[in-house]
Amino acid sequence: MPRRHDPERRQRIIDAAIRVAGRDGIAGLSHRTVAAEADVPLGSTTYHFATLEELLVAALRQANEGFGKVLAELLPDGGRGDLAADLARALGEWLGGDRTGVELEYELYLAALRRPALRPVAAEWTDQAAALLARRTDPVTARAVLALMDGICLQVLLTGGSYDEEYARTLLTRLIP
Repeated sequence: MPRRHDPERRQRIIDAAIRVAGRDGIAGLSHRTVAAEADVPLGSTTYHFATLEELLVAALRQANEGFGKVLAELLPDGGRGDLAADLARALGEWLGGDRTGVELEYELYLAALRRPALRPVAAEWTDQAAALLARRTDPVTARAVLALMDGICLQVLLTGGSYDEEYARTLLTRLIP
């Protein structure tokens, strides 16, 4: 049987992995569940991603792009304005939509605690986000702001509470010189 040319298959597999992990958690992720979700043969998933760790790395990289894009748009080179208000608004937009994507990003991010292969990707995202924030503040403050934003997001996600933009802006204002 001739081999079918399918240049988008790798991307469909990553997208399927994100959907499976979003629906069933990382524990529900396997080559088999991803192949079924992507509607590809099982061998395709193992061809593109020899191990589940490789697939998780690709999924984490793609998931990280969500808030990274929000930050990149919000923090253009030479941008001015009230950084605390801008960041509080961005968190509100991010947490105000479908939380499944946000929850998945954090689940993948925190999976790095137990899966060393994910650590470089998590660190890469942190470095990129800190560099974006450093466009509007100093590098040390940028790291502290990231830690605060992560804390706010985790509190909202873990408690099931609603996001309070004014509270976030107040906290960020105290941290940003």
